Amino acid sequence: MRVKKRGPLKNGKQPLSSSSVGAPPRPQNLLFPIVGIGASAGGLEALEQFLRHVPEKSGMAFVVVQHLDPNHEGLLPELLQRTTGMEVFQVRDRMRVKPNCVYVIPPNKNMSILHGVLHLFDPTAPRGLRLPIDYFFCSLAEDRQNGSIGVILSGMGTDGSIGLRAIKEKAGVTLAQEPASAKFDSMPKNAIDAGLVHLVAPAEGLPGKIIDYLKHYSVVAKPEGLPLEAKDQSSLEKVVILLRAKTGHDFSMYKKNTIYRRIERRMGIHQINGIATYVRFLQTNPQEVELLFKELLIGVTNFFRDPEAWAQLQADAIPALLADCPAGGTLRAWSVGCSTGEEAYSLGIAFTEALEQIKPTENFTLQIFATDLDQDAIDKARQGIYPANIAAHVSDERLRRFFVKEANGYRVGKKIREMVTFATQNVVMHPPFTKLDILTCRNLLIYLTPELQKKLLPLFHYSLNHGGILFLGSSEAVSTFTHLFAPLSIKSRLFRRRESALLSEPLAFASSFVHPRPGISKELEILKPADNLQSLADQLLLQHFSPAAVLTNDLGDILYVSGRTGRYLEPAAGKANWNIFAMAREGLRFDLRNAFQKAIRQSETITAKGLKVEANGGTQTVDLTIQMVKNPEPLRGMVMIVFTDVATVPEKKTSPRTRTTPVGSARVLKLEQELQEVSEALQATREEMQSSQEELTSTNEELQSTNEELQSTNEELTTSREEMQSLNEELQTVNAEQQSKMDELSRVNDDMRNLLNSTEIVTVFLDNKLNVRRFTTGADKIFKLIPGDVGRPLSDIASKLLYPDMAEEAREVLRKLTFSEKQISATDERWFSVRIMPYRTMDDVIAGVVITFADITTFKTLESELREENARLKALLESEGRK
Repeated sequence: MRVKKRGPLKNGKQPLSSSSVGAPPRPQNLLFPIVGIGASAGGLEALEQFLRHVPEKSGMAFVVVQHLDPNHEGLLPELLQRTTGMEVFQVRDRMRVKPNCVYVIPPNKNMSILHGVLHLFDPTAPRGLRLPIDYFFCSLAEDRQNGSIGVILSGMGTDGSIGLRAIKEKAGVTLAQEPASAKFDSMPKNAIDAGLVHLVAPAEGLPGKIIDYLKHYSVVAKPEGLPLEAKDQSSLEKVVILLRAKTGHDFSMYKKNTIYRRIERRMGIHQINGIATYVRFLQTNPQEVELLFKELLIGVTNFFRDPEAWAQLQADAIPALLADCPAGGTLRAWSVGCSTGEEAYSLGIAFTEALEQIKPTENFTLQIFATDLDQDAIDKARQGIYPANIAAHVSDERLRRFFVKEANGYRVGKKIREMVTFATQNVVMHPPFTKLDILTCRNLLIYLTPELQKKLLPLFHYSLNHGGILFLGSSEAVSTFTHLFAPLSIKSRLFRRRESALLSEPLAFASSFVHPRPGISKELEILKPADNLQSLADQLLLQHFSPAAVLTNDLGDILYVSGRTGRYLEPAAGKANWNIFAMAREGLRFDLRNAFQKAIRQSETITAKGLKVEANGGTQTVDLTIQMVKNPEPLRGMVMIVFTDVATVPEKKTSPRTRTTPVGSARVLKLEQELQEVSEALQATREEMQSSQEELTSTNEELQSTNEELQSTNEELTTSREEMQSLNEELQTVNAEQQSKMDELSRVNDDMRNLLNSTEIVTVFLDNKLNVRRFTTGADKIFKLIPGDVGRPLSDIASKLLYPDMAEEAREVLRKLTFSEKQISATDERWFSVRIMPYRTMDDVIAGVVITFADITTFKTLESELREENARLKALLESEGRK
């Protein structure tokens, strides 16, 4: 094995290499593909599978960005060198990328690329929040444009999604490992779910996908700036017609080269060499029309894209609008082509922060209308849920204030979400929003033809109020419409609406193309698949001529039977048993078990031929085929066993002289047959042992390869364990404090309950709506209260009190925040002192009323007796006086 050039040696020195001793001047030809590969947890195995299937002279360069322990010397280049014939380097600063080489990022570094030269940077984000894959992929997209290729392999988190979005925006190609084949599927699954991946395959299948794509892309791709041939132009127009017929959206006013690049990429993915062939493919595959539509929408955005421009919008434009807005008024904004909503929510956040800086005396609000062609993007925007890697574009302060942390990312806070109204709309075809103060149309005009731009900009002028703000993308301008828009900041692409004289041309409002253009051939209609002769014939054969077969699980339990299997299987005596080994007839059991185990072990089709089955007094020759089922998904892991009858070759007639056999020949034949079976079993065991030995050897190599990764993981786990121990101690302290508080609260509860019971004063607690919240013992003797009455209005509950105005008195107490006290009689001749007071919380908030009922029957009785005695004595005195 040749010794390849490596990264740093054990002593920390670098091997001498022409590619590592300074970057030479930029060569004229940089057309060889550079493939960026991002991986994290479980990435070593995926990288080995990937590189093992890359040809040594593929003509491509591979740059690997793996999440590594920043404090540990990396051995990834040495581990990968074992699996590939290409040279593997650990990247040094300013290393030139060459084809047929692999470059691995060093630990604790971010990496970028400029003109085919790799540059290393010290990370600025804290550990755990770094996104090195996104960092490199975004750089690769800018450097290689539509020649950039990004691959996401096994890993946890969402790193790589933003980078794939950037590559897709530049018309590059994106790939991801099939999540089911990844040890950790979070990274590839997030990228796929976000609609950022063109091709999905297991790690070992991705190199073939890239090679096939590049092979066909080089055939169909046209150099930039060259006009389309007449035939290609015609086919391109047919594609636009099919898109309009399927989606209702007209792309004829989009830049032809932009559309053609997207079509070229789809052609490369499907390995189609000519655009005319692709038109036919679209006609017969409606799903491809939808995928091409998604491709054309691009949908690339992020929060606060071009931060300096957003800062100027917040510092200058929004305060100026608020100064001209009536007190307590509402500003209206329209985000055109909002994609998944990041731009619209950024506008809401910027407005909120601007208000906090200005601190106006009146409360201003902002109403944002956000529109896009893509219904799926609008649905995602309405949810307001974004991956954790938005932290790369949103500050910690904004994340804390305007987002809610969730399990898989962040959700936009309710206050910002309520500012935005999302809708599906085509700015080219549908009427615009009007009376706007802010109109953001960022990175949309660059995809439209100059003719369409000349129609949209006057339309934007019409939609804006006097002094309204137009916010464009960094590569866009108002062109010749300087009489309509005055620059607020050329660099930030902020413009203010001017009051202009009459337009030189009448204002063109968007209209919808409802009917197809005349003269379009009906042949362009999406074709309905015709009946397939082959499928009909296959169906007939399956119904009448298919061999007998059974479907079992991996233990041999029969799940499904097809055809007549009675000649090969029979129910076993005794308790019912549907295991195929118990039901196999004599002559099949031994070979069936061996072949079954071999098929399970090797995951391939095993055939046993020429087996003799005894049934119905005769012998039948059978071929046995056993296959592990991989597709479809619901049957994966099951085993299909097929029985095929073979015509028995008639035995040759023997002469009378040879017809007689020696005594015991039958015994010899039987022993020979048993010996043959034992020999075959021994051979099968030997093969199984050899296979196990090979697997153990492979496992040992894998364990050696992963030892470095485990060592790195162990150090991280050690650090995490220390942090967890510290956190556990803090939690135990907090838990002890909480337990103490709960004990104290329990004691206070007991004291209050005993206090209320000892006073024998009935108490009823009501909320602000006079619904029952709680009541003490004895309340059921005044009101017909039961525990289920909590939450019901007290006025709905029968009472023995002669107090019809009690509810009104309680409302009066809530209004005036004063107490009320009255002596009220009951129907059972009892008397109560009813006291109604406001219920005050610890924060001095009125949360209802408290009504107490003190039994004063004895007091009223004594009072009555005292009055009678006073009356008697008074009468006696008066009678004595008259005498």
